[in-house]
Amino acid sequence: MSYDYNGWVTQLAGMLVIPSNDPNLQINLPTIIDYSEQRIYRELDILNTVVRDVGGTLTANSRNFTLPQTNGRFVVTESFNVFTTLGVTTSGRQPLTPISREALDAIWGSETAPSSPSIPEKFAMITDQQIIVGPAPDQAYTMEVIGTIRPTPLSSTNTQTYLTLYLPDLFMVASLIYGYGYMKDFGAMTDDPNAPGSWNQQYDKLFLSANTEEQRKRYAAMAWTPKQPSPIATPPRV
Repeated sequence: MSYDYNGWVTQLAGMLVIPSNDPNLQINLPTIIDYSEQRIYRELDILNTVVRDVGGTLTANSRNFTLPQTNGRFVVTESFNVFTTLGVTTSGRQPLTPISREALDAIWGSETAPSSPSIPEKFAMITDQQIIVGPAPDQAYTMEVIGTIRPTPLSSTNTQTYLTLYLPDLFMVASLIYGYGYMKDFGAMTDDPNAPGSWNQQYDKLFLSANTEEQRKRYAAMAWTPKQPSPIATPPRV
């Protein structure tokens, strides 16, 4: 069963046994959403959150490059590609290889392109949103960045997300874990001290199955295939 925003609020309130229009609950809903989404996105490497962004360009004679945010702010980057033909984003893609900042500074410390044409080969992270490349480019080549972003959170105006559509059970359980915090039911001296632990256990079980499915989507399951891991295969398929 998938949820929209109103359906999620109604179901959550019902599980917590409080009115869905309770003023205090309404105040806390954004925090419950933030806890649930951030926990799932951090722990579960969801393929759907990976994007390709070609909205950034290098600057001639500069090693600095700031990540574009056309599709959202990158949380983790996976790869960088330079389009070796100016203005083209369909061919001539050259992957950059990661290297330490110290090594890049030692090999290509100059901000001036050493030769023409000068197309970057390596990159090093400076911050989570900025890299340096080497050698420095001689022209403003288009860059392609591939990585993970944080999708727009669930709200009354963004009424459905990937989590509510395709992982509604995991999202609801994560919401209930924080919901017990809102109900002040986290401690040992509460009405039901076992409730948070029980929901955490349920979350862990659902997480395992969701994680297996995500690895299958990435062809990173058994022997780097999309196949379901088989506990009875002896020896395991390789």
